[in-house]
Amino acid sequence: MLTQDARDTLLDIQDFNRLKLELNYLPAVDVGDYITELPPERQAIAFRLLNKIQATEVFEYLPPEVQESLISSLQDAQVHQIIEAMRPDDRAELFDELPARIVRRLLAQMSSGERQATATILGYPEGTAGRVMTTEYVRLRQGLTVGEALSKIRQSDQDKETVYYAYVTDDERRLVRVISLRQLLFSIPDALIRDVASDRVIKAYTTMPQEEVAQLMKRYDLLALPVVDREDRLVGIITIDDVIDILEEEATEDIQKLAGVSGDEAALSPPAVTIRKRLPWLLGNIGLYIGAASAIAPFQQVISVVPVLAVIMPILSNTSGNVAIQALSVTVRGLGIGEVTPKDTLRILRKELLAGLGTALALGFTLAVLSLIWSAPQERWVGAVAGSVMVINVFVAATAGTLLPMGLKRLNLDPALISGPLLTTTLDAIGFLTFLGLVSVTLDLLG
Repeated sequence: MLTQDARDTLLDIQDFNRLKLELNYLPAVDVGDYITELPPERQAIAFRLLNKIQATEVFEYLPPEVQESLISSLQDAQVHQIIEAMRPDDRAELFDELPARIVRRLLAQMSSGERQATATILGYPEGTAGRVMTTEYVRLRQGLTVGEALSKIRQSDQDKETVYYAYVTDDERRLVRVISLRQLLFSIPDALIRDVASDRVIKAYTTMPQEEVAQLMKRYDLLALPVVDREDRLVGIITIDDVIDILEEEATEDIQKLAGVSGDEAALSPPAVTIRKRLPWLLGNIGLYIGAASAIAPFQQVISVVPVLAVIMPILSNTSGNVAIQALSVTVRGLGIGEVTPKDTLRILRKELLAGLGTALALGFTLAVLSLIWSAPQERWVGAVAGSVMVINVFVAATAGTLLPMGLKRLNLDPALISGPLLTTTLDAIGFLTFLGLVSVTLDLLG
């Protein structure tokens, strides 16, 4: 990882020959970080100092906006050279971010083979195995011997994404077996591939959601996963580095949705992007709070008669909201990593309610004591009402935080669609209505 001191050292270098040596020596990912932090006018200068191989690797680590800027500033020959040498999956990811006119120009400059590989990946829906796979993999025929297979890999597969696994297909390209490089190296050279390769093939279909792909590779500890079409024909593989990106993307998306942030916002996004991502949720949240406030409006007279209610209500609202967020976060995470499924709904709900029982009693008792401290002598009964409502709200919050994501998952929707603000404001309205309603009834009985 490029430290701040290393960045400062590179920035202080004025001699281009020395800077060229340093940039071509560093790992590509660190050079990508360095170029990204440069002013736009210096990014192209630094990039031109890279040799051909380093430039291609560094380009794949740059953010889309920097890639687009370099494409506009570099000569067509340089751009063609970089785009042609990129991995098909990385190239497809880049094309997703570029304007259509630039994509058409770049596609026209590519060789027919690379153009076809890129078009194949772009033809699958976003978020599926087909969209994140690469078409560069090692494929072997069943009739080869181990020695012939190793020779073929040495001669023809040097540039493939990975050689940890080789995939054995029949004459119609259907995936029938898989063999690891370790098996090849330690098998007798004259043995036939079909005799030593395993027919227990873990595979993904092109339409499989990318998060299920990540779970599959995690479950079986795979470095690569073959991807087949509906006819079981091998069309690509997904490698472990792609899965790391998928997991990061899915985790980021879920966390931001739970926090009420729309889209993928980075920590260093420009202020305009931050406003665009957050403001719609905040405006929507105001609408939700109008609903919660409307639940309070009919009870203004009650609050004026028992002023301590204004002190108690924020605690009631905040605590029940936190209980809901805790249950929601645990449930969404469990669904996201495949730890639980909708079939486990009752088990999870039972656990949450049993845990909620102890939590509800403790929180209810605490709020009741605080209410007794803050209330005037003639209003001490408010403590019993507040404690009872807290117990009810905790149970409602734990139930909602569990059942809502499970229900969405059962409907094949993203459980993270239930944002924290949406759930907490809904619970606020329910809690305020319950609390103020019971206070009103009690006042009538005492009056």
